[in-house]
This record gives sequence, structure tokens and C-alpha cells, in this order.
Amino acid sequence: MITRVHTVSIPVRDQLKAKQWYEEKLGFKTVADEPFDETGERRWIEMSTPEGGTRVTLFTPDGHEDRIGTHSTVVFTCDDVYKTTEELKARGVEFESDPVEYEWGVGALMKDLDGNIFCLSIANTVSV
Repeated sequence: MITRVHTVSIPVRDQLKAKQWYEEKLGFKTVADEPFDETGERRWIEMSTPEGGTRVTLFTPDGHEDRIGTHSTVVFTCDDVYKTTEELKARGVEFESDPVEYEWGVGALMKDLDGNIFCLSIANTVSV
């Protein structure tokens, strides 16, 4: 399963639908879900990987709507890319590419419900 997130910004169209998708498909936990402004229409939603650790926010700042559904700089890591890819596919997660072996490790590209593309990887060596 996913064990770590390197980057935390995920632009989404509908925050509540995205929250539900990340919970159901990726097993993320909601850490915070609060009104972002006085209207209550936009929310500050923070989620964490199943084991905790790094958090992602499901939020699109005004003027950044064009980022929704593009290639993301978010990289999720896991213990076994092949196994995790199959588990996520069984939950309905769409993959743009199956796992591929590179010199640096193994990686696959997956999409969320808005079409944002993320890398799912495990590196041969991980530097922090």
C-alpha cells in the first residue's frame, strides 16, 4: 500500500467527491475538513496516507483551475508497485501505465477522478 507522499498539493474540481474517492480508492484518512471561507462552499480538506505521515490537501486556489487534470508532481511510494497497482486497479483506480522497471526503481502512472496523473513508485535507493 502507499506509504509516503513527497508533494502535497492536489487540485480538484469537487472537493467532496474527491475526498470520497481518495478515501474509497486509495484508503486515505481525512485529517481535517473545515470551511475555508465565510461562504462554506470551499473547504480545507487534508488527508493522509493509510499509515499517516505526509498529508495531501484537496484544494484548488482561485486562478489555478487549469491545473486540474494535468500531470502532477505528487509521487506516492509503496512497498511493492506491482501488488499495489493490482490492488488499486481492483478498487477502480485507472492507470495510464503499468509498472515499468527503470535504473532508479519501479514506477507506474495512475489517475484520480479528475484526471490528475501521479507516479506510484518504489526506488532502489531513497534519499531524504
